[in-house]
Amino acid sequence: MSETRTGAQVMCEALIREGVDVMFGVPGGAIMPFYHAMWEYREQLRHVLCRHEQGAGHAAEGYARSTGRIGVCIGTSGPGVTNLVTPIADAMMDSTPLLAICGQVSSTVLGKDAFQETDITGITMPITKHNYLVKRAEDLPYVFKEAIHIATTGRPGPVLIDITKDAMQKSTVPDWDVKLNLPGYKPNYHGNRKQIREALKLLAHAKKPVIISGNGVVMSGASDELRMFAEKLRIPVITTLHGIGSLPESHPLNIGMPGMHGWVHGNKAIQECDVLFNIGGRFDDRVTGKASTFAPNAKVIHVDIDPSEIGKNVKVAVPIVGDARNVLLALLEEMPAQEELSELHGNASDWMEHIRDLQDKHQGKQQYKNRSASAGMTLPPHDVFDALNATLAKNGNYVLVTDVGQHQMWAAQLLDFNAGPRTHITSGGAATMGFSVPASLGVAVAHPEKTVWVVCGDGGFQMTNQEMATIIQEGIKNIKVMIINNGYLGMVRQWQELFEGKRYSGTPLSGPNFAKLAEAYYWKGITVERSADVQAAIDEAMATDGPVLIDFQVEREVNVFPMVPQNKSIGEMIVNESEA
Repeated sequence: MSETRTGAQVMCEALIREGVDVMFGVPGGAIMPFYHAMWEYREQLRHVLCRHEQGAGHAAEGYARSTGRIGVCIGTSGPGVTNLVTPIADAMMDSTPLLAICGQVSSTVLGKDAFQETDITGITMPITKHNYLVKRAEDLPYVFKEAIHIATTGRPGPVLIDITKDAMQKSTVPDWDVKLNLPGYKPNYHGNRKQIREALKLLAHAKKPVIISGNGVVMSGASDELRMFAEKLRIPVITTLHGIGSLPESHPLNIGMPGMHGWVHGNKAIQECDVLFNIGGRFDDRVTGKASTFAPNAKVIHVDIDPSEIGKNVKVAVPIVGDARNVLLALLEEMPAQEELSELHGNASDWMEHIRDLQDKHQGKQQYKNRSASAGMTLPPHDVFDALNATLAKNGNYVLVTDVGQHQMWAAQLLDFNAGPRTHITSGGAATMGFSVPASLGVAVAHPEKTVWVVCGDGGFQMTNQEMATIIQEGIKNIKVMIINNGYLGMVRQWQELFEGKRYSGTPLSGPNFAKLAEAYYWKGITVERSADVQAAIDEAMATDGPVLIDFQVEREVNVFPMVPQNKSIGEMIVNESEA
């Protein structure tokens, strides 16, 4: 315990003490002492060498999102750490616990424009929960302990530690008996009982209640409590993009995803409801549409562990600051007897029947549901999702990772997520193209026993596909990539078609032969051009002992509907092409 250690050795031991066993990074000059020390701890700390620091950051995000543990990424000074900025911002928007470890030039030349010097703490201040510049080896035990505590508690998020090269090289006798001193940081986990009772009273007496289940339900491990609560009060549940998986799609109370590309019946339920209970969601503009028109008849109850989110976008009648699981447990404890609930909530079946009637009325107009709308198309993208859905239903031990764009929305709409929480991983708040392939690397490292399906567009795939080499180098076999290849930056093209007179400026997109590119990386590559071949390709990918890429060359100008136009109410949806 009292032996002398270099700062770099202290960094390794600090991570091990906090339960870290895997890191994703790229070495360089300023971070070299840390990599030198890593060699001694290689049995306890696995390092995954990525091909780009952005890939390392997204891989750490995928690891964190699929496990609930902290993800760790590493970059050297200058361009190394600036390449981490995108995944750090992504983690901030999506409340992902991330630790970014950065090398910095020696303290003797700080501020002198030394080789590869960049003020990364200044750059990342707006997009981290906290960050540090460490210039003394003896400060490292406390800094690492505090950093990981901040990243993983309250509303999780990214924390950055920037460490000068000389601090890593200097020797110290580490003091591990450190106690955290954070007087201004005291997350509230339990919620106010008076407010909880008020919320329950509103919900129990509501005629048309709706629950919105967000990312906080998944992160707090509250899926079982959410289901029990919704069943007791017989309240329909809408799951946000990050809330997908918090209640199985097959559950009779699940009515899908809300917002810009949510189903019409779900959005109409929000607009008609009299009490709206949002637990663990932040009322993002993609959910609310024009906020002033959102849920106009509802008294809103908002549960969030971050008090700054409550009342920020939507007026709230009952604010509750607390952890989603703890608040749901308290609500279940305060629940009236079932006989009293039945008396209070006797019209629940009528409300649910009304929502299902709306679903029958509007979903039938969707080209996704009306197969004749695909007549003449060689490969409608929806046929790919139909086949994948059938495969996931038969082989439920999976995690699905999506990139950003049309394919992301089709996956959220068309796939039935019944495998539980943390099985749908995507980039939401920042909507980072290029997220999926490196994120799947992190998921696969964490879950070698599961099949990791990746759904991405040809645009996002070309931003970070070099991590295919990392996947081979690490001996990872359980990743299957599906490219929904339409030769465009598809979602941008859709907006240009619907709102900009089909001026396709900067959106037609060329690409390589993706199957041959996969083979160059020692993956199996498959090209599919017809609907008749889709299921066989997915079956072959599933049966292959190794990573597989399938290039689905889909119809080029198919749009995602329903769609809420910008600055419109979620009650004003474009349902199909004829309404555009």
